[in-house]
Amino acid sequence: MKTMKLILLLVLVIALSAIVLQNRVAVQVHFLWLTGELPAILLLFLTTAGGLILGLLLSLLIRGSRKP
Repeated sequence: MKTMKLILLLVLVIALSAIVLQNRVAVQVHFLWLTGELPAILLLFLTTAGGLILGLLLSLLIRGSRKP
C-alpha cells in the first residue's frame, strides 16, 4: 500500500510539472478589488500550495476532533 501511494504521488508530481512547464505566459489576475499580472506558473504554484496547506489544516482539525 505504501508503494502504491508513492507511485500515485510520483504520477501527480509529474503531471503537475508538465502542466506548469506548459504555462509560462503572464496572465491577468483579479482578486476582490485587486488586479495584477503574474506568470501562470506562479499562479499555479500558489494555487497548489494553498490547496495543500488547506488540506493539511483540515486533516489536522478532523484528526484533532476525533481524539477524546
